[in-house]
Amino acid sequence: MTDHALTADPATASGRVPLRRMALYGMLGFSAGLPFYMFSTVLALRLTEHGVGLVVIGFFAWVTLLPTFKFLWAPLLDRYDVPGFGRYWGKRRGWIMLSQLGIFTAMAAMALTSGDASLGITALFAVLLAFWTTTLEVAADAWRIELAPTQDEQGPIVAANLWGYRSAMVAAGSGALLIADGTGWTAAYLAIAVAAFAPFPLLVAMRADEEGGRQAGNRWSALVAGLVASIVILAIACVVTAGIGWLLLGAAAGIGITADTNVTPYVLAICMLPFVAMALAVPRLRQLPFSHPARRSAVIGPYVDFFWRYAYGAIVLMAFVSIYRMGDVLALQLSKPMIRGLGYSLSEIGRADSIVALLASMIGVGLGGWMVTRWPMGQSLAIGAVFAALGNFGFVWLAYQVPTEPMLYLATAADQFGNGMAGAVYVVYLSLLVNPRYPGAQYAFLSGFTFLLPRLLAGAGGGMVQSIGYNNFFALSGAVSLAAIAFLPVITRLRPRPDDHPEAVAG
Repeated sequence: MTDHALTADPATASGRVPLRRMALYGMLGFSAGLPFYMFSTVLALRLTEHGVGLVVIGFFAWVTLLPTFKFLWAPLLDRYDVPGFGRYWGKRRGWIMLSQLGIFTAMAAMALTSGDASLGITALFAVLLAFWTTTLEVAADAWRIELAPTQDEQGPIVAANLWGYRSAMVAAGSGALLIADGTGWTAAYLAIAVAAFAPFPLLVAMRADEEGGRQAGNRWSALVAGLVASIVILAIACVVTAGIGWLLLGAAAGIGITADTNVTPYVLAICMLPFVAMALAVPRLRQLPFSHPARRSAVIGPYVDFFWRYAYGAIVLMAFVSIYRMGDVLALQLSKPMIRGLGYSLSEIGRADSIVALLASMIGVGLGGWMVTRWPMGQSLAIGAVFAALGNFGFVWLAYQVPTEPMLYLATAADQFGNGMAGAVYVVYLSLLVNPRYPGAQYAFLSGFTFLLPRLLAGAGGGMVQSIGYNNFFALSGAVSLAAIAFLPVITRLRPRPDDHPEAVAG
């Protein structure tokens, strides 16, 4: 049985999504969501507690840039299997299992170096954690698009996935802070590492022919082979990451970038480069026939196909996706240091990030998933943008309140509700833009580009806050979310060119 076998599921074919599949994607979302805060928001608080400067904490936001570049290795996940795991459980599940091993080892390493005595070591393991978390998401997203190609099918699965994802983010953020406040950062990271690894034995226990497995060979021999291969792959990834980091830090030092450098002008210039490159490339790409090597390439073909299908409309789409979630990303890295600076304790922040954030997020995700199955996409995107902006404005409001837990709960709930709603609508929208022939690569490209500009700017966020203050920073981030609405009249009218693949033409 192949990874595509479930596309023939009678329940899906009739428009109903099996509960078994929704539960699976809830679990995958949970597995991917647990690590995210540990290399972003929780790490920012950990660095704050260790006296690291705000500008340097902002630089650590660039760790979250890694998911932006997932399109660089996403085609490998479409093309190759993980030795051992893939032979028995299938391509998608094999990559998910490898990723979970990577997540566990990277987070355990962050736990054992939780004193942050060397920021270079902290950055190394944070990058590895981000890499394996992203790889898990790439495999799960490709699988989801293959199994649920229509808007009606995507809505419930995306909602289940985001429920799991956001529940895990809340559990990690809240649980880690409560544990850290009581027993220290090492215990906090180890506890989340164990929780993130919990789905691995569940995947191993699933039948080989269930949810796209292949049932080739013996389960236990495949598991042993997969574990041996995973150790080798994880070691190679660590060495390569360390080498790249050493080169980048050396280059930064060589051009004089320090903790006191105002990097905002450089970041803004870099942000313009992708749009210049796209404007120069589109006239050529839109003329390429399907027989051209660039369109048939396993490495760049999926991305060339996107620009071939949308032509100049692709530039408008890329501009829209680059700002729709910008407000959320800009607020993510610095919201917790701001709240800590207002006088709230780690335990108070942890309690706000527990049941309050979880309920608000799940309600927002549920409403977002419901909207896209019943309302036009443009209307759903607009509503999501408004509520995401209100979440950012909530931090401005919080700064003027007397520090009490109810006030923190209100601001947290507004932020999580808006992010949940906008996220659910947006994931469905991106999923409908991709060509079903290249689901993993194209979704990775679009979702990665979504966070390229925001995360570049987030890295300069510490310097921006020092210049304009937290209040203006969060007001600006909310305004950017609202600015995305101006694109909706255009993007809702864009339609791709008909597929010129020989099979599609013959059909």
